Amino acid sequence: MPLTISIIKENANHESRIAASPETVKKLTAMGCSIKIESGAGEKAHFTDDTLKAAGAKIAKTASEACSKSDILLKVQVTEADITLMSKGSNIIGLVNPYLNEALIKKAKEAGVNLFAMELVPRISRAQSMDALSSQSNLAGYKAVLDGAEHFAKAFPMMMTAAGTIAPAKVFIMGAGVAGLQAIATAKRLGAVVSATDVRPAAKEQVQSLGGTFIAIEDDEFKEAETAGGYAKEMSAAYKKKQAKLIEETIAKQDIVITTALIPGRPAPKLLTEAMVKSMKHGSVIVDMAVDNGGNCDVSEGGKVVSKHGVSIIGHYNTPSRLPTDASALYAKNLLNLLNLMIDNEGKALNIDWEDEIIKGIALTKDGSIIHPNFDGRKSPAKGAQKTTKKSPVKKTTTKKSTTKKTAVKKAAKKTTTKKSSPKENKEQS
Repeated sequence: MPLTISIIKENANHESRIAASPETVKKLTAMGCSIKIESGAGEKAHFTDDTLKAAGAKIAKTASEACSKSDILLKVQVTEADITLMSKGSNIIGLVNPYLNEALIKKAKEAGVNLFAMELVPRISRAQSMDALSSQSNLAGYKAVLDGAEHFAKAFPMMMTAAGTIAPAKVFIMGAGVAGLQAIATAKRLGAVVSATDVRPAAKEQVQSLGGTFIAIEDDEFKEAETAGGYAKEMSAAYKKKQAKLIEETIAKQDIVITTALIPGRPAPKLLTEAMVKSMKHGSVIVDMAVDNGGNCDVSEGGKVVSKHGVSIIGHYNTPSRLPTDASALYAKNLLNLLNLMIDNEGKALNIDWEDEIIKGIALTKDGSIIHPNFDGRKSPAKGAQKTTKKSPVKKTTTKKSTTKKTAVKKAAKKTTTKKSSPKENKEQS
């Protein structure tokens, strides 16, 4: 029996992507896998049933039919409803948002489903082709600039015409990760004068290599503001205050501000206060890419474009999904590269090395247990262990040690009073 892989319609809000493409279906089929796709699953990404069928997929009428007797379910965003479709011992791979989705992980555990989170792919060289966060953030950064341009009432590049000169737009990118760097590159290609800020020291060289000006308070805390995994650390209140003052001065001069700052497992940091928005020129634009996690701007509204103090503030949810064809194609390729690590050469069986660094990084549940060290809830056993140390045998041992110590002290004192010590002996005892 070939390995069966299922893809169904996405049921999360604001989601237009699909976890497969004609290219990946063709490659998985060539490996010997059987691919079942729910009818209409690729419609929003412009992958028709006919196109996917021609690539080798079997089209199922419903999600239940697609998941029947399936070994693996590939998803863009995994939901609790997906887990009910899969049988015990099967596997679900997708974006889980694990730090904010404890109930989903628990449900997978109780159902005996093995759950893998694509957000947790480790940032190591051999996992780069599986890094879904990077592939999606890259497109999001590009789209954010286009969104800003759509609501900006002026041109981006400098233009010298017979009627006069048009000054170039000034674009400021807050956060120079994958999304931010692509935003810098896109804004530069459109002819804008670009500057950027980030709390990670490594970002300075990256920003400058793309032609941007780097803006940050470069003190000692700034030099240590990056985790081993390449993510930004939460900065101190004192640093935030100094940085906010510099940013406030910078923002007042900008035409478009794009915020991309996210911290794994926490709400998006607030970078733009309402006072900063007020300081911007009438007709300026803010693109808040972090609205899915609460937003970087105090006055942005998720899923809306609003006007505050003469400034347009764009808060589109799920920016990668607004480029569904390319976003789906790249994400599907991330999944394919991961599956190459998990499936045998003939596509007839799973061959998961649970000790592999990549698998250990993304595996949340296995055989009815939560196995990821960041989510396995080890606090409860620790409490139990503390209780056992309070039992009487422990107290007796402690008392005995204490008595022995006191007796030794008394003997030493008695010895000191009955026998004179030489200067050398006194020095050694001290």
